[in-house]
Amino acid sequence: MEDRLNELRALASHAENRRTDTGIPRVAMVQGKIPEHELAAVYDPMVNLILQGRKSMTIGDRTLDYDPASYFVMSIDLPAVGAIHAAATGEPYLAVSLTIDPHVVAGMLADAPPLSLANLHVGGFSVASVTPDLLDAWERMLRLMRVPGDIPVLAPAYEREILYRVLQGPHGAMLRNIAMPDTALSRMRLAIQWIRGNFRSPMRVEALADMVAMSASSFHRHFKAATAMSPLQFQKQIRLLHARTMLIGGAESAAAVAFEVGYESASQFSREYARFFGLPPSRDASKVQSELGRSS
Repeated sequence: MEDRLNELRALASHAENRRTDTGIPRVAMVQGKIPEHELAAVYDPMVNLILQGRKSMTIGDRTLDYDPASYFVMSIDLPAVGAIHAAATGEPYLAVSLTIDPHVVAGMLADAPPLSLANLHVGGFSVASVTPDLLDAWERMLRLMRVPGDIPVLAPAYEREILYRVLQGPHGAMLRNIAMPDTALSRMRLAIQWIRGNFRSPMRVEALADMVAMSASSFHRHFKAATAMSPLQFQKQIRLLHARTMLIGGAESAAAVAFEVGYESASQFSREYARFFGLPPSRDASKVQSELGRSS
């Protein structure tokens, strides 16, 4: 598979140290050292393939590590903290990603073969071993950057091929479940969308459970299985990530930001912010602003 990886590395070699557009819908790439604060974010559902170096993703109480021998799938929107590392031989980190559109997956299910009993991972994220067929599909997709005129016709077919290879692997059930309306994972996806849109407001787990037609205990259990955190922890991380963005922008004081993102206590906000990011709000924002100033 090393020859395929080398071809993919050549195709993605002009990526920058930020999310780089490829001209292909939902496909992006990145290369080099990424600012730490950009790796702490709410991530969209995606298939993430490392071409060079390695990456870790911490989601709730779980940390997953992966490299060019594996790939990462996140099937629902999740707050996470990432860390990237160059290759052991010194080459910079290099990766490509495909944002998952559940409607595309849903359109494939009628034609897809029955799910293997071996493919029963039903959480919201996981890592699996990469396969030659998956790399072949990615190679065809990235080659479109060299012939942009082919993108409108061929990119949808190659997107389906990448997703089909994922459906065949250990992530198969996870991917299917976000595209089928009555599964527990698709209901968690609806709850997550509500939390993201209403993170400033007080949240009652019972009301969320009613919204997705579950008992409170069943909802809490399925939410934790999908996200590796409780609904309240999820909301807290969404609030803190939004707060950090506001503080880095320098528009408001930490106390004002605390109330803006939904906290009733500025001191509680400061404690939870420091626990999550490692520094109190003002010091963390100043550190990031200083780093941004040095890189500009």
